[in-house]
Amino acid sequence: MQDIRIRRMEQNGRKAPMPAFATGGAAAADLAAFLEAPVTIEPGARFAVPTGLALELPEGWCAFVMARSGLSLKAGLGLANGVGLIDSDYRGEVRVSLQNNSDVPFTVEDGMRVAQLLFLQLPAVRLIEAETLSETERGAGGFGSTGLQKI
Repeated sequence: MQDIRIRRMEQNGRKAPMPAFATGGAAAADLAAFLEAPVTIEPGARFAVPTGLALELPEGWCAFVMARSGLSLKAGLGLANGVGLIDSDYRGEVRVSLQNNSDVPFTVEDGMRVAQLLFLQLPAVRLIEAETLSETERGAGGFGSTGLQKI
C-alpha cells in the first residue's frame, strides 16, 4: 500500500474534507467542493471548483480527476477537460473543472462530492525514435475503422 500525503487547506476555521473511498471496492476516492458559498453553474458554463486539497504524490505516481457518473447522468455535469491529470511534482490546490452540459443551472454546494480521484503508479518508459513500426491487424485504422458492428 502506498501512502499519499494530503494537505488540507483551511477557511473560516474549518478544514477541507479528506477524499474518501465510498465503498471497500471503490477504485477512486470522492472529492468534495470546498466553498465559502454555493456556486451556480449556468448551462454551457464552466467553473473550477476548489477542493481545498494539495497532494504530495511520490515520484512515479500520478492522480487522475474523473467525473462522477451520477452527476454526469442525472445533472449533466462533466469535466471540462475530460480527465484531469495531477503530476507528482504539482503541489497546488486540486480544482475540479466542472462543465454544465445540461439546459438548466446547477448549484454546487460546499461539501458536495463533485469528482473522483484515481491514483496510478506509472511504468518507467523511454521514448525511442523509429523509422518504422511493427505491423498489426488494425494497422493505422483510426476513428470508426472497425465500424458499428454489434458485439
